[in-house]
Amino acid sequence: MAPVFGRRLRRGTMSAAVAAAAVAALAASQAPGVTDVPREGTAAGAADTPPAGDSATGDSPYYTELPRLKSPVPTGDKKGDAELPATVLDAYKKAEAALNSDKPGCNLPWQLLAAIGQVESGQARGGRVDADGTTLKAILGPPLNGIGFAKITDTDRGVYDDDTTHDRAVGPMQFIPSTWETSGRDGNNDGKKDPNNIYDAALAAGYYLCANDRDLSVEDDLHQAILSYNRSSDYLNTVLTWLEHYRKGTHEIPDGTGDLPGDRSDAPVPGLLPHPRTPSPPSYTPPGRGTKPGSGDKPGHHGGSNDPRPPHGGGGGHQTPTPTERVARLANAGTGTLTATAGDTFAERVQVRATDKSAASVSGVKVKFRVVGDTDTRFAGGARSVMVTTGTGGKATAPELEAGEKAGEFSVRATVVGRKLAGVDLDAEVTARRADVLARTSDKPLVCEPGKEFADQVEVKATYRGQAADGVAATATMIKSAADATANDKGPYFKDAAGKPVRSLQGLKTDASGVLKLPKMYADDAAGTYLLRVVTEGGATLTVELKVTAPQPDTTPTTDPTPDPTPSSGSPSGKPSGSPSTSPSGTPSA
Repeated sequence: MAPVFGRRLRRGTMSAAVAAAAVAALAASQAPGVTDVPREGTAAGAADTPPAGDSATGDSPYYTELPRLKSPVPTGDKKGDAELPATVLDAYKKAEAALNSDKPGCNLPWQLLAAIGQVESGQARGGRVDADGTTLKAILGPPLNGIGFAKITDTDRGVYDDDTTHDRAVGPMQFIPSTWETSGRDGNNDGKKDPNNIYDAALAAGYYLCANDRDLSVEDDLHQAILSYNRSSDYLNTVLTWLEHYRKGTHEIPDGTGDLPGDRSDAPVPGLLPHPRTPSPPSYTPPGRGTKPGSGDKPGHHGGSNDPRPPHGGGGGHQTPTPTERVARLANAGTGTLTATAGDTFAERVQVRATDKSAASVSGVKVKFRVVGDTDTRFAGGARSVMVTTGTGGKATAPELEAGEKAGEFSVRATVVGRKLAGVDLDAEVTARRADVLARTSDKPLVCEPGKEFADQVEVKATYRGQAADGVAATATMIKSAADATANDKGPYFKDAAGKPVRSLQGLKTDASGVLKLPKMYADDAAGTYLLRVVTEGGATLTVELKVTAPQPDTTPTTDPTPDPTPSSGSPSGKPSGSPSTSPSGTPSA
């Protein structure tokens, strides 16, 4: 089947290069139509490889509304998470578990099924399903008659879509009949494969996305899987945005209480008869995302019986331009210097203002903010792109920017969603973490004998403005002298992984406490006093003295042994042998 896309889509199959480039932008503010009709019978099928050249939905229209920003909520308040109807969420998680068991190499995240379910049917129209997961009414897309999207003549005799002229996408995951016939699954083990059952549809979508041995943890495979569902760059970007949104956290809500999206990809282009919509609320206020299930309102199809627009020609009256049609210019609204240290939050927030031709402020305009450039900086919550609606004064303020670990320059681009107007690029920069003071954690002298290992390692602590400086890059070099910081060719050294001497270490970083402990040091045969210099990002420098000395001789004095007091042999008195003796009278003896 050669697909025919609508006004904003291209003809033919999208290349992988185009798909990859598409990730740089979010979907424009356009929109799909799904209508409620009485349910009919179902059929069955098998296989998990989609037909070549086809797409799961026949490139049907889809909801294009993006996640809205919400007002900050207290930590732990689940209202800050995305909402999913309980049964719908359960179906996605069960499908993920089944695929993890059957196709573990696919790495299917249930959040991807949720993202596709959101853009295809608004999560089964807000979770309007029965206890078995079957929609209370069949969910059908518009007839694929070639007007604004693909043309597919009837393939199922109306069994799935109740249309014997053209095919329609069916169910919460919007499979066209021919795709369901080959890819349908029984996800709730009731013996049927029903495209209007969320368990069956979610499981079928999982196998469809995992076809062709895709690994969805690989970006290219993920993009190709999404494009196999609907070959549109806008579709790819919209699904990726919701995928990122659901990955931030979700909580379940009762079935049937979810809101419906308000924009569709088959909405009229600016300049034609406008599609009526309620102006969006000011920035950072919880928005109403369309019609509440059960209210009786339905998103209409262009030219269909549910189309709420007045007919062409007379009687329609004057149509008030939408905010998107009124806006003529987007400009910086006073954003100052955007600079932050790696890992910190930018103090300044990006703010722009939308005005009309007379320079009057325009509220209710959707503005897309996108981080552009080779950077890991993201908006609060981890999003690279966000959408904010202008409020009072025509101003839209982006959420806080959180600097990543990669230093360098980038920009934040603001554009009007749904209009081809010049955007606003605001320059930003992330500077590396730095330290202004380095000090040893010990004052113990560092001394070693030639050819041996130093007993102690050098440990230093880095601070910045009196606070521990964590994650600061540093170098350590055995320098030639205090005046010559080049690496020495003799004296103490470190060892590399192969055990060879090195006298300069790069790529060091302080730990969470600002401490850096260098590897063990060794001395060669050259005795002397040497210098080790440690330098951090930010200019903090410390020079450490190392001494290599030969062992000193033992100068401890020694003492003679004590004389033997024992008298000499033959002289009990101790006198020399042969000396004359005297008698008591003093006369010599005979």
